[in-house]
Amino acid sequence: MSEYTAPALGRGAVEVPEPGAVTLVVPTFNESANIRQLLHRITESVPARLPCEVLFVDDSTDDTPEVIRAAAQDCPFPVAVLHREEPVGGLGGAVVEGLKAATSDWIVVMDGDCQHPPSLVPELVATGERTNAALVVASRYIEGGSRAGLAGGYRVAVSRGATWLAKALFPRRLHGISDPMSGFFAIRRSAVTADVLKPLGYKILLELAVRSRPRRVAEVPFVFQDRFAGESKSTAQEGLRFLRHLAGLRTASPAARMVGFGLIGASGFVPNLVGLWALTALGMHYVPAEILANQLGVVWNFLLIEQLLFRDRRAHRRWWDRLGRFALLANADLVLRIPLIALLVGRFGMGALSATALALVMTFVLRFVGTEALVYLPRRTDRKRAA
Repeated sequence: MSEYTAPALGRGAVEVPEPGAVTLVVPTFNESANIRQLLHRITESVPARLPCEVLFVDDSTDDTPEVIRAAAQDCPFPVAVLHREEPVGGLGGAVVEGLKAATSDWIVVMDGDCQHPPSLVPELVATGERTNAALVVASRYIEGGSRAGLAGGYRVAVSRGATWLAKALFPRRLHGISDPMSGFFAIRRSAVTADVLKPLGYKILLELAVRSRPRRVAEVPFVFQDRFAGESKSTAQEGLRFLRHLAGLRTASPAARMVGFGLIGASGFVPNLVGLWALTALGMHYVPAEILANQLGVVWNFLLIEQLLFRDRRAHRRWWDRLGRFALLANADLVLRIPLIALLVGRFGMGALSATALALVMTFVLRFVGTEALVYLPRRTDRKRAA
């Protein structure tokens, strides 16, 4: 096997077995002003002995695809562009499309705004080969790394807060990954499990590490650089998408979803009580007022579980079908609870308080299972089509 030498950021050269090839996957959205500079840096940084190709996955609404094709004429390596008319999953979705399309032994994911230095590509691959890691993360938060390119204290605080929150929610999955918010990493194509990924927004590394983390992970430091041109795509809306993404990842297992379902159900008491207060204040009798107020709680719960628990399972039914089924289950819970309490007290001799508590637990479990099976489980025709 032939050898190549990769730079190691001032720590001396490291000889490693040469990988078959590297595909650089670059997601882009209106980055036309950065394309030529990025390709120029890649040309200067990646050794000729490291076979390389660049795949842009583009969601742009400007002339970025045309600029890529024109700039590719001057490159000594293959450059391709995959333009998506529908940017499903945002930047993360673009990366997943690139992972599926890549054919090289190693895939390096990096941004198209020149904040990720292409000079680090050889070391990412070299570190993976040397340590036998399947995933190598470029980190701003280990010795030798820096977040210098983050503009302003606000973005620094947001980045650190997001990192802390993600690591707090996934201590095992993110163990050994100091920068789960990084968008710069290398992964072996043999370790890619793109079909299980459900990206939402920018944080594809977080998605990959939580849903299908390779067993062996390594890190190399990098200095996050200033943008070459244009403005950051980070917005408050992306921040909300990140929080929804975290919630979706955290509630991926049935047990976690059940906990979330219970917490959301408990929060439904707030609109229920507010509605009851408002309706009785308007002169309505408390019985019909409670029935109507309960529906406010049902709608509240439905909206939250749609966004936080079952966001990726909503395509199997129309919204009104899902809402109707969920409301039917929620109201059936109320109807079932009273005779169940009477049965536990009269037949099994339980006290009223303990019977009520047990009935609440039993109907909660039934409602959760019913919601999973009758509202969000794909219909048989959908499952057969997917198969």
